[in-house]
Amino acid sequence: MMQAGFLLITAFSVLATSFISGIFGMAGGMILMGVLVAFMPVSAAMVLHGAAQLTSNGWRALLWRRHIDFRIFGRFLLGLLLAGLMFSFVGFIPDRAMVLITLGIVPFLVMIIPRRFVPQVTTRGGAEMCGFLNTAMQFIAGVSGPLLDIFYVRTDMDRRVVVATKAACQACAHLAKLIYFGHALSGGDTLPGMLLGVAVLCAVIGTSLSKFVLERLNDKQFRRWTQWLVMVIGTVYLVQGVHLLLTR
Repeated sequence: MMQAGFLLITAFSVLATSFISGIFGMAGGMILMGVLVAFMPVSAAMVLHGAAQLTSNGWRALLWRRHIDFRIFGRFLLGLLLAGLMFSFVGFIPDRAMVLITLGIVPFLVMIIPRRFVPQVTTRGGAEMCGFLNTAMQFIAGVSGPLLDIFYVRTDMDRRVVVATKAACQACAHLAKLIYFGHALSGGDTLPGMLLGVAVLCAVIGTSLSKFVLERLNDKQFRRWTQWLVMVIGTVYLVQGVHLLLTR
């Protein structure tokens, strides 16, 4: 009964968060990560989250493939590979409190850092730095959407290009996370195949449904709603993480 209940929770969570991510290009992954770490060990949560988000972002990139900026995508991959090599030597695995606190802090850090000091993905070295920092954040908190966004906010890219390019980049970052934490799980607990299958299926459905909503948003609504959404989510996780840290 407990397994069936968790399966339903996972299915609904992945469906809803993939729908949200499909509209805003982020935020859904933050919600899903918080749900999963509440019910599972961190490494298992990272693997399940990685599978769901890899599917969600990969499918979104496929739906919007005509709008992907492949020059930015290729440069992003260079930074991703560097971060992956660095963490593979360190072998770092975060605990639940660190995941939640990091999830909560990132949106506020994004607001504090002057945007003029952050290179955009369209400038020299911007996409490479974006790839490195966002992949590192994937390994620490499982999510990097708000951090990824600041590398795009001052560009004049159309919202479809933003969502498509970010989806392609995030799909690769989640794949790196899936491999990294999957290796950590190889000698311990494994995830049921049915659970992974349900997560993948719901990610595809939620992402497909979101396409109709994104088409009806204008660029101003897209940016305003994204900012408020991640701030609310960040506040909730920061409170949870600090409470967990203090009550150990």
